[in-house]
Amino acid sequence: MTSTTTTSSGGTTIRRCSCRNPETGKNYGKSCPKLANRRHGTWAIRHELANRSDGTRREFRRSGFETSAEATKELNKVRALLAIPDEDDPAGHLAVSDTLEACAKNKEPLPDYDETRRRYATGQSLHSKITVVDWLDEWLAGKKRLRSTSLKRYESDVRVHLKPHLGHLRLDRLRVADLDRMFEAINDANVEIIEQNALRRAALNELKTIPWKGAENRARRKWLKASIDEMPPFRKPTRTNSQHTIKRTLRAALNTAIAQQIIPPFNPAEHVELNPASRAKAMVWTAERVRHWKRTGEKPSPVMVWTPEQTGAFLDQVATHRLYTLWHLIAFRGLRRGEACGLRWMDIDLAHQSMTVATQLVQSGWQVHEAAPKTDSGERLVALDAESVDSLREHQKRQRKEQARWGAAWKTTGRVFTDEDGSLLHPAKVSLMFTRELEAAGLPPVRLHDLRHGAATLALAAGVDIKIVSEMLGHSDTHITRDIYQSVLDDLAREAAEAVVKLVPRQRRTRTTKKSEPPHEATGRTA
Repeated sequence: MTSTTTTSSGGTTIRRCSCRNPETGKNYGKSCPKLANRRHGTWAIRHELANRSDGTRREFRRSGFETSAEATKELNKVRALLAIPDEDDPAGHLAVSDTLEACAKNKEPLPDYDETRRRYATGQSLHSKITVVDWLDEWLAGKKRLRSTSLKRYESDVRVHLKPHLGHLRLDRLRVADLDRMFEAINDANVEIIEQNALRRAALNELKTIPWKGAENRARRKWLKASIDEMPPFRKPTRTNSQHTIKRTLRAALNTAIAQQIIPPFNPAEHVELNPASRAKAMVWTAERVRHWKRTGEKPSPVMVWTPEQTGAFLDQVATHRLYTLWHLIAFRGLRRGEACGLRWMDIDLAHQSMTVATQLVQSGWQVHEAAPKTDSGERLVALDAESVDSLREHQKRQRKEQARWGAAWKTTGRVFTDEDGSLLHPAKVSLMFTRELEAAGLPPVRLHDLRHGAATLALAAGVDIKIVSEMLGHSDTHITRDIYQSVLDDLAREAAEAVVKLVPRQRRTRTTKKSEPPHEATGRTA
């Protein structure tokens, strides 16, 4: 291939043609008879770049321009980019040249001048083509020191939502509108998930109603089972609170990118608007709520709290259980599940009736490992009542007998609550045992964590100051305690109002005055 060239300061524009002599098969070069026509051939540019870091020379080359004006325009962009660094900044010239060489190699458009100048001024990478997925992987790799539960939360948000919706976008070009589209897609998927769950649930309910006997019934059951197998499995919609968690994960990842000057100091996750997150309010299992649950199977709130009578019924149910003291401490002192499972004898001071919450067992998948308490305020000194001290002494005696029975096979962990062989107590097994015992007691359903909420309710009902309750639970602020238990406090306030009215002697009560409910209604058990 031959060409004619036009040289200007700081680079060259070149006109090329690939015409060949039909007789010799060689390129005509400058002797091409068509070169007199300025529209013949194509134009290319060439500009020398700063030598590579190893000292080798290089040039920026680009071809395929139809006119000299187009080629000159592109060459001027190259000159402008090369002029961004100061004359006495060899590192800057090297960075710009690296960027231009990469653009030529990958056949990418030249970087924007203003953006490149801004990156140069702020010390950022000049040729940052990093995508959101690349950055999220790099960001997660630097989070290995996080608590495993927090890391799993990040990994889940990244894998399930952020990568599929945003991963293909360039990190430095991520905008609020991109996040809006992601959350719109999540909400659209929620509608589909709810509909699919309803169809699957309806099919399963119908299957339960079809008798086994009869050829027609068997055929119907077979067809319905096949239809259920083809339906998507039950899935959890991504509710508002989860969407706020996704937003926080992305915001944290982008803040790190801003701190490392990888992207401009603007975080789109700070400005995307979502519906307000809500915290489930703790509600007491009053007699009316128990009746509603028995009638419909619905819990009034995800966080339900037993009354003192219901808590007593549960403790009576587990009075002979080998882990009775564990239930007792959660019910009265408000320990978290992991804190109770991780409690060590070295943290118990029976003589001074206190215990220190200094560690917990955390479940990651099915694996269990030791970790610090959930928050700094979670590490705390908890006072023990006399009944709790007596229960701990009895539990200690029982554990020593178990150790003697197992002999050399006993696993020494130093934990207060263990399996029969002394090994660590798995938190998930504790929750399973708790559910079985409450069902055996005929009590309305609560989670094991709600037993901790019950401890707060008992303390508040007893008139304990909310600051002391907050410290017992390991909350960092009384506002957290008040926010969680506001509905409980409202229930207590209504009870107090009723008590005040009953103090006033009356000859005749109004028709709206109701008799107190029978004791078995309050506990949720049948008479």
